[in-house]
Amino acid sequence: MIVFDLGCDNDHRFEGWFASSEDFERQQKENLLSCPLCGSLHINRLLTAARLNTGRAEAPAGEQAEPAAGAVQYANFDAARMLKLISHIVDNTDDVGKAFPEEARKIHYKESPERHIRGTASPREVDALRDEGIEIVALPLPGHLANKSH
Repeated sequence: MIVFDLGCDNDHRFEGWFASSEDFERQQKENLLSCPLCGSLHINRLLTAARLNTGRAEAPAGEQAEPAAGAVQYANFDAARMLKLISHIVDNTDDVGKAFPEEARKIHYKESPERHIRGTASPREVDALRDEGIEIVALPLPGHLANKSH
């Protein structure tokens, strides 16, 4: 597994996990990559600082390697599983498009019936919603699912 630092044309930075460099290039070419903050499909690899290995690569025989304090453990969550999850979300939500911030507020303040929605919001709108206590999740939608109706 390879981790790349990625960025979109709106200067959002995030990580992507790939089986290989070729896997990244294939997904980029097929527009399967999108920014988790704004949904942009214009994704590029960013320069990454070199990694220096300052410790042992393996624990001595019979010893269990201890994870570093604060180390993050990730589950094996491959692209196929992510696509299945995203497809499920798309199939079970109403697309409200650019009206997302307004609709999320109406639902939060009980001015509209409770329902699951998805749509687009600017980083500023996302921050404002979160400041109001409205829980939202930025979700990368592949291009072929972005405009799918429920």
